[in-house]
Amino acid sequence: MAPPVLLAAYLAAICTLGFVALIYVLTSTQWTAIADELLWWPVMFLAVAAIAGEVKPLVVTSRSEERTLSTSAPFVLALIVVAGVGVAIVVQIIASLSDDVLHRRQLKKSLFNTAQYALSVLSGAATYSWLAGVPIFGSPLGVEPGDILPLMVGGIVMVAVNWVLVAVVVTLASGQTLWTVLRGDFREFLVTNAVLLCVGGIAAIVTGDGVGALVLLAAPVLAAHLFAAASARHAHDATHDALTGLGNRGQANYELGGALQNARQSDSDGPGFVFLDLDHFKDFNDALGHPVGDRILCKVAERLVDAAPENSSVHRLGGDEFAVVVRGGVDESEQVARDLVASLDAPIKVDDLELLVRVSAGVAAAPMHGTDVETLMKNSDIALYRAKVERDQISVYSPEFDVNSAERLQLLVDLRTALDSRQLEVVYQPQFNLADRRMVGVEALVRWNHPTRGTVYPDEFIPLAESSGLIFPLTAFVLDEALGQLARWRASGHFLRMAVNLSARHLSDLALPDRVAEVAERHGVSLGSLVLEVTETGILSDPVRADLVIRALRERGVAIAIDDYGTGNASLSYLKRLEIDELKVDRSFVSNIGDDHQDLVIVRSTIALALALGLRVVAEGIEDESTAVALQELGRVVGQGYHLGRPTTPDVIEAVLDAERQASASHKTAGY
Repeated sequence: MAPPVLLAAYLAAICTLGFVALIYVLTSTQWTAIADELLWWPVMFLAVAAIAGEVKPLVVTSRSEERTLSTSAPFVLALIVVAGVGVAIVVQIIASLSDDVLHRRQLKKSLFNTAQYALSVLSGAATYSWLAGVPIFGSPLGVEPGDILPLMVGGIVMVAVNWVLVAVVVTLASGQTLWTVLRGDFREFLVTNAVLLCVGGIAAIVTGDGVGALVLLAAPVLAAHLFAAASARHAHDATHDALTGLGNRGQANYELGGALQNARQSDSDGPGFVFLDLDHFKDFNDALGHPVGDRILCKVAERLVDAAPENSSVHRLGGDEFAVVVRGGVDESEQVARDLVASLDAPIKVDDLELLVRVSAGVAAAPMHGTDVETLMKNSDIALYRAKVERDQISVYSPEFDVNSAERLQLLVDLRTALDSRQLEVVYQPQFNLADRRMVGVEALVRWNHPTRGTVYPDEFIPLAESSGLIFPLTAFVLDEALGQLARWRASGHFLRMAVNLSARHLSDLALPDRVAEVAERHGVSLGSLVLEVTETGILSDPVRADLVIRALRERGVAIAIDDYGTGNASLSYLKRLEIDELKVDRSFVSNIGDDHQDLVIVRSTIALALALGLRVVAEGIEDESTAVALQELGRVVGQGYHLGRPTTPDVIEAVLDAERQASASHKTAGY
């Protein structure tokens, strides 16, 4: 931006020149002669039309902005020749002051408007006087056909001077080049003013025929207003989202392209592009319906607009995706992203509901992350994906994120195919009562043997499933397979608990309890044998909805286990608040209790706390016999780990169960 001193100096110079010109015109005009020869009623009509045209301008809409275009120019142009430059300037200034008062503009703006209009009208009158060969301060003359061309040129000069004087203010205030300001929407500006000036020429010719002839000009001016209003509506609809009123994807591209060009011209960093996506928004639509979902989107749009800086632009790209074009570099864009995410911390109220809506953001900024629209948008999308996977809400693009992006996309496509063609399989890791080493449960784990890649590990495809929404059909597949297998084991006389993992996204799905009950009913399995494992971070990501889902599951008989206990935050607070059935102590503590005294203290205290609260305890990560023995001494603990049993097929699990049953029968036969 230009220094404020330079802008102030320009405004002062224009105001000085304008008021000098105004005084010169007012003192040089032969007011008595004009009053004697003036066609009062036609002149009054033109004056009223000029004032109305200034107060009620045309609304001209383009992709870049919505601005107004005064229709006073044609009537002021006609007044130059039928009433003299003095009357024309006085009418234009009255019109300008009326508009300033109506819109409560600051005094300095009003003074500038008065001055620049005085200079504009005087320039137009001087041009006409010179080309037509008539005195500039002479008596009002009629307009002959030969005077039309000089009058049109004078009108063009009048409009052009006004345009340039205002454009310089915009240039100094915004830091853009004068050429950038002038060329914006040049074609529409030129065509619209050409039409209006022709109306002024006609008005000058027919003034001598009285007010009746001038009234006929109201039709084309009114038509211009109607066409402009219709054009504004169409332009707005083409570039804005119908639901939220924000700019759409096309407008985001346009704004980002314009900001890139301005940044290059001013040799500055930026712009930045912040790509936002609501977390688990599908859950709101599924649970509450799309009309409520639409109202949530509108509330989110309002929050984002309020949080975004004044010189940025907020857009809805479609669905639950939003974007903000930031006039600044990486640091400014990241701060804007943080402000946008923070704007949704407070619940959104829809009717009697208070809903917590979370959002993830990806940030990319020029020139560090790209120098064109397509690259910036692509890289911000990659950063957004990273934020979703890592669950850290905001991620700034880094080239390392992009290394495997194509591979990840292909893997995501393959995962969809694997779900449809049942390439996935479920294996089961046994859980043993450490007191007697009998199997009391299993944990269902999904495995993927890719036809060309071979084994794809869960830590590769589970995050993909969670970020894309495939976690829902994936978990549905595991749940169906696990409960079906549980039914087959029970038919063989083996009674086990079946543990299935839930994603954090499931804890926001209010329809989950009914779907789980439906699967159990289909397989004829009691929900009392099902344990659903959730993580601490999953509960804390949306505690209100998680509480509702967990309570509904437990009411149906499902047991809830806290997986990876000890690795999250605020554990004691939710143990007090939530009703749960089982704690799974994380392997990071269990596996080292023989070597790390602090881990032993943590595990011992956790087991004692859980047992005192009446909870079942499962210790994960048992890799050797000494760990199993140490845990057995700490109380009634269920163990799980490679030392006790690796994830395996249903046949192997059944073989172990059969062996246990035979051993038990042998003991009874032997009299034990």
